[in-house]
Parts: sequence; C-alpha cells; structure tokens
Amino acid sequence: MALTVRDLTVHYGSFAAVRDARLDISDGEVLALLGPSGSGKSTLLRAITGLEPMTSGSVSWDGTDLAAVPVHKRGFGLVFQDGQLFPHRDVAANIAFGLRMHGVPRDRQAKRVQELLKLVGLEGFERRRVTELSGGQAQRVALARALAPEPRLLLLDEPLSGLDAGLREQLAIDLAELLRRSKITALLVTHDQEEAFTLADRVAVLDAGEIRQEGAVRSVWRNPADDEVARFLGVTTLVDGNAANGVVQTELGTVEIPGLDDGAVRLGLRPHGLRVADEGVPGEVKAAVHRREHLRLVVRCGAYTVDAVAPVTADLRAGDPVRLRLDADGVARVGQPSRVARRP
Repeated sequence: MALTVRDLTVHYGSFAAVRDARLDISDGEVLALLGPSGSGKSTLLRAITGLEPMTSGSVSWDGTDLAAVPVHKRGFGLVFQDGQLFPHRDVAANIAFGLRMHGVPRDRQAKRVQELLKLVGLEGFERRRVTELSGGQAQRVALARALAPEPRLLLLDEPLSGLDAGLREQLAIDLAELLRRSKITALLVTHDQEEAFTLADRVAVLDAGEIRQEGAVRSVWRNPADDEVARFLGVTTLVDGNAANGVVQTELGTVEIPGLDDGAVRLGLRPHGLRVADEGVPGEVKAAVHRREHLRLVVRCGAYTVDAVAPVTADLRAGDPVRLRLDADGVARVGQPSRVARRP
C-alpha cells in the first residue's frame, strides 16, 4: 500500500469542508476524487499534499505519517487546472525546474527533459516559449514538469477542465495511456464523470465533504450506492421493480441484469437506458434535441416523464407517439451491490 488516508477532516471555522475521509491508493494505481463543485474534492487533495491544514486525521506513505513532513519533501508532483507554467521560461526550462531544485546535474537534466518531451508527445518543443503553446500543449508541459523529479505520487487537480470539449477528450485518452504505461501512482480531482472513468482505476464519489461511495470504476458506475450518487453519475430516472432469475420487471419494461437476488430492486436509468423501438412501453414525445451521436428525447410514459434516445436520423417531434424499451447498458442497480458472477 502506498498512500493511506484515515479520518481526514478539514474545517473552515465551523464549516466542515471534508469529514472523516478514508482512502487507500496502491502503487501504480490511479484514484479519482469525483464530485460536484463544492463537494470538497480539491480541499481533500490539498490536505493530502500538505497545502491545507487538517483539523484531524492522518496521511501516511507506506506506513510513515506525513504530518511533520513539509510539502516540498513529500515527493509528490502536482498539476493544477491552469498548469501554472513560468511564462518567462521556455518549455525545457519549465520542465527542468524541479530537477534544478533537487540539485540534479545539468547533463542529467537535459536527458530527463528529452525523455519527458517524448513521453508527452512534444519532441522538438524544448525552445518553444510557453506563451506560444495551445492549451493542450501547455498542460502536457505542466504534466512533464510534475513528472520530472519522478514523484512517488502525482496529484492532478481538474487538469483538463480549462480545455475545449474535443481537446479535453483527446488529452484524457493520451493521459490515461501515459499513466498506465508509466505505472504512475496518481490521485485525480475532477467533476467530469467521463474524465474520471477514462483515467482512473477506482473512483471515490464525494458530496458535501463526505465520501459517499468508493470502488472500482465499473462497479461504481453500474451500482451507485444511493439515489443521490446515482443522479450525480448520470441517472435521470429512478424506477422500482422486481427481480426474478436475473430479469427485472418494471413499469417501464423488462430488462436482464444478471447477478441480482430475487425480490425488490431499484433501478437507475441513464438517458440511453431507454431507447426508441418497434415494441415496448408506449409514450408521447414532449421534447427532442439533436446531439452528435443520437436524438435525445423527453417522453411521457404513463406516470413517468423520462429521458430516452433515438437514432440520430430519427424524425421525431413533440407530440409524436413512440415505444421505448429498456437497454441494460444504460441501467444501474441502485443500493446494495449485486452479486458478481466469477469464473471458476
């Protein structure tokens, strides 16, 4: 085990920004702190780095308490939303900054800078002024600078949120590949679910300063702990049903979800959990909005007003009748974890 956080609490006056947080990050693992703005994610990260004083609790590395260890001696690398590059230095000088602070000889600095430029896909940029870089390039330089001293833990605080959507998606994919290829232990703060699930091995969902759920990415996505966590993770409709032999019956149709105990079950439906089909529950379109890959619908089905999707080529408008079927890929089991079938 690398990083261990136990009962970490941070107060601002009488306000508890973080309450009794408990986390473990193993060597080479990426953990995402996921939650809405104001949930305490960045405060928790800053407390782990030592930038924010703790009210109570502990942070340790391989069993050694870090309470008395100053920030610059913890061996952590930090990347923030704006990168915080030095505008008067070129790319190479920015990347080499931490190496100079650690007294690394010049020849080793140059070699390490070249290694990192290749790692982040910026070979040939060493003499480029950072003010001439695009947003994505600047964040790559910030990442290389943080990695230069070979930190034992990389901390990323909303590193992609300042970029446009297309660039953010591509850089998230590139960063995920870099982290896994380099086997870097990392803690990521983000409010973006797609970013967390692209980059992380595990996620911890925060709300109002508390960790509401923590676990493997796929497990948390498929099985939110409660209604609030489910809504934050993209669920727009909650429906109760009854499970029998892996099949759940609900007022919005039937869906196969293997591994459930028989009996009452609560399902969370993301928009693509209901799709327009030839057969299914009847409804009336209330609104239709074109998206890049599908047509997003609001449909009235009996007592429910639900989100649903149709093919991007579908010609549907408010008032049109439709039929909807449940799609297991967009359905989550809300509440107690389902059993997971394991291979012998």
